[in-house]
Amino acid sequence: MLLLVTLVWGATFIWMREIMLALEADLARIGTTSVVAFLVSSRFALAAAVLPFFASVRKHLGNPEVWKAGLALGLALLAGFLAQMTALGELEPSTSAFLTSLYVVSTALLSNLFGEGRPSRLLWFGVLLATLGAGFIEGPPHLTWGWAEVITVFCAVCFAVHILLTQRYTTRMDPLALTFTSFVAVAVLAMALALMTTRGNTGAADLVGVLHVDGVLVPLLCLGLFGSLVALGIRNLYQRHLEPVRAAIIYTLEPVWATLYGLALGLVGWTPWILVGGGLLVVGNLMVEVTSQDEEE
Repeated sequence: MLLLVTLVWGATFIWMREIMLALEADLARIGTTSVVAFLVSSRFALAAAVLPFFASVRKHLGNPEVWKAGLALGLALLAGFLAQMTALGELEPSTSAFLTSLYVVSTALLSNLFGEGRPSRLLWFGVLLATLGAGFIEGPPHLTWGWAEVITVFCAVCFAVHILLTQRYTTRMDPLALTFTSFVAVAVLAMALALMTTRGNTGAADLVGVLHVDGVLVPLLCLGLFGSLVALGIRNLYQRHLEPVRAAIIYTLEPVWATLYGLALGLVGWTPWILVGGGLLVVGNLMVEVTSQDEEE
């Protein structure tokens, strides 16, 4: 099921690219941060609107602990998105991919602090392969360690915290109720950021207007219903059955699917680095899964 999550997440790069290409003029007029924050808010608000149809969600809406946990999850997720978005324009794709992939290392390093225990040597080897694979699938990263690189590392830490918090909270509370409250937190916080960062005389009406631009609504619906509702809903339901580091290693297969989709649609060109990075990712995942099953038996 977590592998299915990565398959969906790989497609989110394509949908987001379509939206950003359609909104080039609006990004310059309203402001990139404001428009992207509005799109993130809209995406998660759409996903949140579906979840109250589930009885388990409605049952736990009066529990303040579920709302507190959802706020923590939402803050970690939104901080990661915003940090990645802020630095992306200043970095080459390969560098951004490599630094973002450090969330696997961060998950392993922070797991003991979150009471998950220290990863085994085998898991550390899987972490190494997954990090290198995700970082090199688009070619060797060129690191200069400016502000953009530092912010992207912070993004990786935020995603690691989100993985570990997901593990902590979904084993204690209803996963779908947590999914709903975290979506509400992201939607509200992102909308507040969008309204605070608009340029000049632009405002809420201009932000809503981007939804009417050709090529925006359909990809945004896909992001909300599949990238957020389906993918994160499945993740919250099933990640609790695995060690968080093992889950993080599985999530690194996301760029493999994104690259395959890009190749199929002619959005990226073929390079030998795709085999190197993708191969390391697949081998690392298979090795960890097979040996983990042997240990369980």
